[in-house]
Amino acid sequence: MSGVHLFKLPDVGEGLTEAEIVKWHVAVGDTVEVNQTIVEIETAKAIVELPCPFDGVVSELFAAEGATVDVGEPIIAVADPGSADVPAAGAPAPEAAAPAPDAPGPEVAEPSTPEPEPLPAQPADLKEDLVPQPPPEEPKRQPVLVGYGVKPGATKRRPRKAGHARPQPVDGRAATRAKPPVRKMARDLGVDLTTLTGSGPDGTITRDDVRAALEAPAAPAAREGERIPVKGVRKAMASAMVESAFTAPHVTEFLQVDVTPTMEAVARLRTSPDFADAKVSPLLFVAKALIAAARRHPRANATWDGDAIVVHPSVNLGIAAATERGLLVPNVKDAQTLSLPDLARALTALAETARAGKSTPASLTGGTITITNIGVFGIDAGTPILTPGEAAILAFGRIRDMPWVHEGALAIRKVTTLALSFDHRILDGEEGSKLLRDVGDMLEDPLTLLARS
Repeated sequence: MSGVHLFKLPDVGEGLTEAEIVKWHVAVGDTVEVNQTIVEIETAKAIVELPCPFDGVVSELFAAEGATVDVGEPIIAVADPGSADVPAAGAPAPEAAAPAPDAPGPEVAEPSTPEPEPLPAQPADLKEDLVPQPPPEEPKRQPVLVGYGVKPGATKRRPRKAGHARPQPVDGRAATRAKPPVRKMARDLGVDLTTLTGSGPDGTITRDDVRAALEAPAAPAAREGERIPVKGVRKAMASAMVESAFTAPHVTEFLQVDVTPTMEAVARLRTSPDFADAKVSPLLFVAKALIAAARRHPRANATWDGDAIVVHPSVNLGIAAATERGLLVPNVKDAQTLSLPDLARALTALAETARAGKSTPASLTGGTITITNIGVFGIDAGTPILTPGEAAILAFGRIRDMPWVHEGALAIRKVTTLALSFDHRILDGEEGSKLLRDVGDMLEDPLTLLARS
C-alpha cells in the first residue's frame, strides 16, 4: 500500500511472544502523532502502553480488543496525511481497493446482480436439460451452466421404486417409526419419539413405549460450569509455577520467631520524621533481614545454570503481590544499597504500582530472591514455590499473640512463622538452615539486624 505504514506488535523487552489487545486509544480516521499512545496491551507480566512510531491518519485496526496477537504481526495501519489511503474520520474501516482484473474480489453481504454474459446458442431440448424444473414438493434447485457444474442431463432424478422407501434423516437423526395415533399421543404428552427405541415389529414405537418413557426417571440435566479463559498474567504464572515445581528440587523449612522487639521497633519508626512518606510495617524488617542474610550466604542469591551456579552481585528483592490480574512479583533493584527509609519508600511504591496494574516489565524481571507475605491473609505458614531462576523464597506468616518462654518465664509474646523454600541443587540443608536462622535472629533482635546490614 503506497503511503501506508504498518505498525507491528513489538517485543517490549521481556522475551514477548504474544500479547492481548486490552484497549485501543484511537479509531479508524483519527489523526495520530509520533509517540502518541495508541493502544494498551497485556503481556505475560504487565499492561504496557504502546506509542505510535508514525505521523498520519489511522486507516485500519487489525485486531479487536480482547484479541491475542503474535509478536511481529501488524496491529495498526497509519496512512500519510493527504494519501489516497486516508479514510474518512469515524469510518469503521478503510474501503477495500478494487481487485485486479484477474484477482477475485472480496465477498459482499448483498452484491448487486451483474448482467450475465451471453451464452452460445443451444438447442431447445438441451436448454431444458440444463435448467430442469423440480416438482413443487421438492426444494428448488439452482440453474446449472455448461462448464460450471454437472454435465447436461445429470440433474435428472430417477423415480424411486415402490416398496423401497427408507426413513429420511430429520434434524440429523433417523426418522422414527410410529403410527399416527402413537405420534399424536407422544406429541400430547411431550415425549420426543426420536429418543425412544421401538419394541414393536421392525422397531416400531408403540403406545407402551411412550408410557414407559413417561414413567422412567428423568436423567438430571448436565450443568456446565463457568469456563474462565487462562491468559495474560495468570497464564504466565501457571506456566512459571509448573516449570519451577517440576524443575527445581524444593526443600521447605520452618521457624517460629518471637518478633516482639521488631514490633516495638515498628511502632517507634512510625512516629519518626524519616519515615513520614513511607509505610513502616513488619515486612520492612523482614525484607531488610533477608537482604542481610543473602549477603552473608551468597548462594541464596543465585541461579542454577545447568553446569554452573551463577551468584548475583546485587540483591534484587522480589515481593509477591496479589492483584486483580493475578500474581505479580515486582522487585527492588540493588536492594542491598538502600537505607531502611529508602527501602521503606521503595516497598511502598512497589506495592502501590502493582495494585494499580502499572508495574513495568523492567520491575517484573531480574529478581534474585523473593518474599511472599502470606500473613496478610491470616495464614501462619506455607510451602512457597520458587520463582523460576531463583534459589530461595521466604514466606512470612501472620503475627499473633502466643505463650512463649521469655527470659525463663512464660509470657504472651508476638510470634510469627517463617517458611523458607530453597533449591536443593544450589543450597544444601545446612546452608539453607543457616540462612533461615539468620533471618530469625535479626527479627528477634533488631540490633543484630543493624549490625549485619
